Amino acid sequence: MNTPSASPVDLVVVGAGIVGLAHAWHAVRSGLSVIVLDRDDRPVGASVRNFGHICTSAQAGLARQYAEVARDAWLTLPASAGIEVRESGTVVVARTDAEMAVLDEFAAARPGEAEILRPRDVAARLGWAAPDAVGGAFLARDLRVDAPTVIPALIGHLRELGVDIRFGENVVDLREDGVRTAAGWFPATAVAVCVGHDVDRLFPDIAGEGAVRRCRLRMLEIDAPHATPLDPALFTGTSLLRYGGFAETAAADGVRAELAATDPELVTHVVNLMATQRPGGRVVIGDTHHYERTLDPFDDETLDELLLERFRRLFGVDSLRVRRRWRGVYAASEVSPYLLASPRPGLVIASVTSGIGMTTALGFARDALERHGIL
Repeated sequence: MNTPSASPVDLVVVGAGIVGLAHAWHAVRSGLSVIVLDRDDRPVGASVRNFGHICTSAQAGLARQYAEVARDAWLTLPASAGIEVRESGTVVVARTDAEMAVLDEFAAARPGEAEILRPRDVAARLGWAAPDAVGGAFLARDLRVDAPTVIPALIGHLRELGVDIRFGENVVDLREDGVRTAAGWFPATAVAVCVGHDVDRLFPDIAGEGAVRRCRLRMLEIDAPHATPLDPALFTGTSLLRYGGFAETAAADGVRAELAATDPELVTHVVNLMATQRPGGRVVIGDTHHYERTLDPFDDETLDELLLERFRRLFGVDSLRVRRRWRGVYAASEVSPYLLASPRPGLVIASVTSGIGMTTALGFARDALERHGIL
């Protein structure tokens, strides 16, 4: 018989990444008692390894709906809790006519969401002139946070709201009346499992039905290449194939064909050349994408050099100094950008399977809890 480790609560959330924390935030604000359990000693997963870019404007379909809800939620979170959310927008640099055609079509389809830029406007927004720029667009509604610090700050805020967040608690069993970890028993009315790509460890059949794989990506942090701060996020032509709002345009086929002909390595490694600047001044650049259920443990240095060479060209500099490198891992699926399942009443399994957790989790979580009667 298990000895209770905590008093019964309305909701146990398994996983303290942005998806799990989003579930906890909506639940506690609705008056529910909440415990969050995470197997690690601190946040170390995808939610602290990303660009911190909240890309509202370029989403499409369900992701766009979630992104709109999430944007409002991010702006609700208090700066007094250390949660700094910058309304810095995104500059998309177009370096070919094909890329510019996508931006023109996107801006025409979404009046007011994208400001078309001439080359000199791009330079003014960035603070430096991107070589070969033929134009671009400014997406004013995009937000930015500092991923490594905003997640701990959000955890602190949730604790102030009354959420019990416990690290070092590895879940080994989920039952109808609660969750058992290696250390004890946590009784609950409902459970939300938000463990990202590790959903296949607890629910292999559900992960299999959703075709969930792991996406391995490479990211680097470099010294700022220019003295002028890079306030907005930076997108390039590869980003036009990455986000639904761009990729669904008719003109996107031209960019896809152009990249395949002129820079096939970017296509092979599913590269999204983008950048954001951290509060201390360093710039995060990336990223490559490789998809497997079980990831290869070896990182190829040529991939980092591929990124650095393309960014030297984009920034118009001869060298870039790397300060940190890391591997990102997140859940991915070609079936759906979201995995949402409920194998029994009171149990919700939720993963963002598209790499846009920071952008949409605060909207996705609310829908998941409402749809399954927890809110």
